[in-house]
Formats: sequence, C-alpha cells, structure tokens
Amino acid sequence: MSRIYRSLPPKGTRLGIAFSGGLDTRCAVAWLAEQGLDVYAYTADLAQPDEANPGDIPPIALQHGAKQARLVDCREAMAREGIVALQAGAFHLSTGGRKYFNTTPLGRAVTTTAIVHAMKEDDVHVFGDGSTHKGNDIQRFYRYGILVDPELRIYKPWLDQAFVDAFGGRREMSAYLERRGLPYKMGAEKAYSTDANLLGATHEAKDLERLDVGMTIVEPIMGVASWKSGVPVEPEKVTVRFEQGVPTALSGARFESLFDLVREANRIGGRHGLGMSDQIENRVIDAKSRGIYEAPAMALLHLAYERLLSAIHNESTLDLYFTLGRKLGRLLYEGKWYDPEAMLLKEGLVRWIATSVTGEVDVELRRGDDYTLLATRADHMAYDPDKLSMERVADPAFTPEDRIGALELQNLSVADNRALLLHHWHSSRRLYGGPASSVERLLGKGDDDEPVG
Repeated sequence: MSRIYRSLPPKGTRLGIAFSGGLDTRCAVAWLAEQGLDVYAYTADLAQPDEANPGDIPPIALQHGAKQARLVDCREAMAREGIVALQAGAFHLSTGGRKYFNTTPLGRAVTTTAIVHAMKEDDVHVFGDGSTHKGNDIQRFYRYGILVDPELRIYKPWLDQAFVDAFGGRREMSAYLERRGLPYKMGAEKAYSTDANLLGATHEAKDLERLDVGMTIVEPIMGVASWKSGVPVEPEKVTVRFEQGVPTALSGARFESLFDLVREANRIGGRHGLGMSDQIENRVIDAKSRGIYEAPAMALLHLAYERLLSAIHNESTLDLYFTLGRKLGRLLYEGKWYDPEAMLLKEGLVRWIATSVTGEVDVELRRGDDYTLLATRADHMAYDPDKLSMERVADPAFTPEDRIGALELQNLSVADNRALLLHHWHSSRRLYGGPASSVERLLGKGDDDEPVG
C-alpha cells in the first residue's frame, strides 16, 4: 500500500517531481538535491498557453540540481480527455448558464498518469509535486499516481514541516535561490495566480478570493477581454461539425489531429472572448473557493454539441445526460476520472449518447457569450418540423381525434390525484388544524367548510 513520507526520504532516494518551472518547483528541486536526493524532474507539455515553449523548462530543472529532466508530451491526451468530458457532459459547476469545463481536473488526470508512467520507465517510485494541503490537486495527484503505480510512495514538500519552516513564502524561496546562485527574477506580482493547459486557464487566489472583486481584474491569456469596450471584436460565422460525437471540422477545415482541432477552436473562441466564467465551488475538503475560468474551445464545441443533442435525443435520454453528467463531473473534480464508477458513466454516456451525434451547427459569434445559432443539421434527428407544424401537412403525425383520446386517458390519473389530495386534507386537518391549506385554495370550499369533493 502506498504511503506518504512525513519527512524527507533517505539520501540517495530517486524522487520524481512534477516540474512546472515556477518558483515553487525550482526551489523544491534545488532544496531536495541539496538534501542528497536524486531528483528526476518531469514537465508535462499540455500546450499550456502561459508558456511560450514547454521544451525550455526541463533544462531549468537540471540547472537547479535535478539528475534527469524530461518533457512528457500530453497534448493529444489532453484533447482526447477533453472531448470525452464534453461527450459525457462531465461538468457539475454552472452559474447563470455559464459552465466550468473542469479543465484543471482534466489536466491533473492527464499530467499525473503520464508522468508516473514515465517515472516507472526510469525506475523512480517516489513522487512529489507542488500542491498544498488546502487545495484539490493534492488529492488528484495522489489518487492518479497510486492508481498507475501501486508501489508508488509520495513525498510532497508542502506536507513536510521542515520544508514549510524553511520556505514560508515567495520572498523566502527567492532569497534561498539567490543564495544558491540560482537567482529567480520575480516579475510584477499579479493580483491572482494562474494555471493553464490546452483546454483552459484557471485564475484564482489573492485578490480573487474576495467576492467584491470582479473578473474584470483578470487579463485573459486565451482570448480577448470581451468586457473592454475598446477591444475590437468582429462577428464571425463558424460551422462546427461532429461525427459520432467527435468534432471533426471547423468551417469546413479538417485537422491532422484532435489536438490541432482543439487548438484552432481556442483561437476562434478566444478572439471573441467566449467561454469565461466566474464560479464559487466546493473543494474536495468541503470548503468553498472561487475561480475565474477561460475555456474558449470547450465553450464553442459544447454549444454546438448540446444543440445537436437537443435535436437528436428524446427528453428522457437528455435528462440522464444532464443528471449523470453532473455526477461524473463531480467525480472528475475529486480526482476519480478513472475510477470504476466514472468509467461506468463515461462508457454509457459516450456509447448511447455521443455516438449518435453526427451533424453540424452554424453559429455566429459576437462578443463574449453573445452568439446566435443559425442552422442545425444532423444525419438523424428526433426533431421533425412536420410533426408539430401549424400548417396543413400531407401525412399528419396524429389527428385531433387522437389528441382527444390521449387527453381523456388522463382522466384516471387526475381523478386519483384529486382523491389523494382530499384524503391528505382530511388527515392533516385532524392532526394539525390551522389556517386554510393549499388543497383548500386549489379545490375550493363547500358549505360544510370542507373542500368540494
């Protein structure tokens, strides 16, 4: 069974660390190497929009004392898992109709599994990362790590009191690197922190922890700030095509890989500021936090996908899509994307809902989430304009006589419901007495001061 080190592993231990190249992980690598550990640094290439070239990051780890540093290509895996989440509707957070597309939880699932596989190739079985005890990521990294490698042991610097005492904050970490001859130039301190991957960017903490601070303090990194009136945004018509639930073309253009399609969808949605949301959420420790999210590609693909769903599937199927998708979204958020219950939901939703989705949607994008659906076409649709047309049709789906019969069949249930309401009124009146009930208001009163039955 996997265990977490309460203090440093023995000297000479091979320790793998998820290395982002930021101040925290630079300091961790330098300090761990100084303590005599053999540090192996792994950087995930997630096509993160906040990095000009992720390939420049591993050499930094070597400069800070890592014995080996690798770049792990996660780009296509990010696109693939993002589309699975889209197909299954695995999104449980929504405010005012704006969804959070679980982009960070997807990134952790992809990053951790890929890095731990790479560690096994290098015979490294102790894993660390820069997550803290207050967040969600500490659980996600842990669960995915030991799922891939049951022999894995965990050492997290921010769970080691010796590390915490040595480095209380950014100033102390920067001063430590300066003393080691590894100066880290701290740029202008932002009013929030940012984490990003191909599917989206997350902005949180610092000033964003205050609910009287709006998302307008955020400078988007995946598109335009649509709320700024001086930012020019021209309307644009886009056609999104799906084949068996997989996006395959944007305005007629096809792509060599799913990654390339998602990257282009980011460009298209980003130039309109599509897909930004402000969410209050419940972390896995049952405490609330707040985040500002960008996800232009996911938002563009999602609006087209759900438009097709509404035309193709019946109401009961859509109800299951929304209900089960929300449940799956929470499992994803908690770091359980590959657990059996999540697999059950994913496979059912993808097989019976997504694979029926072949068609395309025309949409005009304007500014932010302001858009208009222009046309919807699909190989198969439950929607048929002739079924409920107000005009005369050659072969009506049903006649007035059919409708009369359907209405009269409801007499049975309505009569049963009325009888039950009366029974409930009599029972509760005897038990509780009190003012007029909703049943009295609904059914009216008789001369005997009881509802008319």
